[in-house]
Amino acid sequence: MGNEPVVGPNDDRDAAAESGSDATAETADADADAGADVGSETEAETGTETETDGGVRPYTVRLELVDEPGELLRALSPISDNGGNLLSIHHERGNITPRGHIPVEVDLECPPERFDDIVEGLRDAGVNVIQAGAERYGEEISIVFVGHLVENDLSETLSRIESEAEAAVIDLSLAAPDGTDATSSARLRLAVDSGRTDAALESIRSIGADKDLTIVEPLLGGEA
Repeated sequence: MGNEPVVGPNDDRDAAAESGSDATAETADADADAGADVGSETEAETGTETETDGGVRPYTVRLELVDEPGELLRALSPISDNGGNLLSIHHERGNITPRGHIPVEVDLECPPERFDDIVEGLRDAGVNVIQAGAERYGEEISIVFVGHLVENDLSETLSRIESEAEAAVIDLSLAAPDGTDATSSARLRLAVDSGRTDAALESIRSIGADKDLTIVEPLLGGEA
């Protein structure tokens, strides 16, 4: 009995302090691990968002639409279907194109690799694309039709040029000094894809022959 160790108040406090230190250390380690996990998740999320934001660019597409119900919706569907996000639409009802259609300017954003799919989707849907992105079509040519243009349905001639020659009519000047029943002339400025000038002209020659029209061609680069 006399040799048994005596436990005093100070010894109890030392044991409690040591136990508290171990618990605190374990808690701190757990908090550090949790903080590291949260930090890693936050960095991963931030990295993903940054990559997504950096991979999307704004573009402007200029279209020519027939003034009929449903035409605008038909033109917008290929944009969303091919991964584009609409930003704004400017419907220029007061600015009629040479064929009597309405120009529409669409601002959108999409990954760069999807933009060509959007433009192709618009064309496949029968939408006339006047301008895609910063550039208009790669080449411009000017031609002159001479003959009975009005009697031979000038509007139908222009429609065939756009559908068969795959050329956009971006400017038209009609001269009929002796009246629309007589011989008249029309100067057309056309936009075509790069490398398609020869094919477009071949189609235009065929159209002119069908309508008994004389063609003065080509005035390259849109110059008079």
